[in-house]
Amino acid sequence: MNQSFNKLSVYGALAAGLIAIGFAPILVRLATHTSPITLVTYRTVFAAVLLLPYWAYKRELARRKIPLSERIYLIAAGVCLGFHFTCWLASLYYTSVAAASVLVTIHPVLIILVERLWFKRPFAWTSWLGVFMAFLGSALLGIFDSQLKQSFPDPTLGNILAISAAFFFAAYLFLGQKIRQKRAWIDYVFPVYSYAGLTCLLLLLITGNNLFDTTIAGVLAGLGLALGPSILGHGSMNYAVKYIAPTLLSTLVLVEPLLASVLAYFLFNELPRPLSILAMVIVLTGVSLTWKRRAGEKK
Repeated sequence: MNQSFNKLSVYGALAAGLIAIGFAPILVRLATHTSPITLVTYRTVFAAVLLLPYWAYKRELARRKIPLSERIYLIAAGVCLGFHFTCWLASLYYTSVAAASVLVTIHPVLIILVERLWFKRPFAWTSWLGVFMAFLGSALLGIFDSQLKQSFPDPTLGNILAISAAFFFAAYLFLGQKIRQKRAWIDYVFPVYSYAGLTCLLLLLITGNNLFDTTIAGVLAGLGLALGPSILGHGSMNYAVKYIAPTLLSTLVLVEPLLASVLAYFLFNELPRPLSILAMVIVLTGVSLTWKRRAGEKK
């Protein structure tokens, strides 16, 4: 991993980005009359359109021919990002902000499993304890939240969608690290967001939804999601992934569910039950432990 970077700029961008991501569930809650797939399509398409002028100004892609393998990585990353946004945003329509935000953060656990099983990288016992705790907490949260159908439409489905979003995000981070090393920020972000937008448009057509079946609030929420969580939030992570390992980077996202849960409590009076809070603490503790091995590595 490239260590020659300005730590202040990288971590500063990450801090601003994580705060922006924390507001994503709130924006979704303000557009409940718009279908999830319609809202996520607005989000991804707006993000690509907003980045187009800057990309056109830079014109870095036009200066060289893109190898086929590199293009495949870009398409795959965009497709994974599109499915991540779709699953996670849809989960907020069925379960609580706190549950969805916590479960989507288990991607560091998934990354560790891939690194161990696929790349044969060793991890300390504390990391494996973290993996166990994260999955245990996720299972408990699913059990406890299944009793909340009077408060949310289908907490079990919402939790499954949030976990699915975590799988797609883990794949997106791996692909991003692979290709981001060779490209400038805008050269990576614009194509990936464009492919994510095309993915969501295709899903919109397949599911028979109408892009114009929304409200002003839905369009504004989509624009807000594009500007804040997508461009500033995920954009900062795409900037940092060139310099920071995906395991560490994904672990930093743990601040997002805390911020989102606090905002949801004050704005929508969403307070999880004590047992659900306990399960969330177990999940977050487990995910935190998976970073122990990385924190102790020699640079």
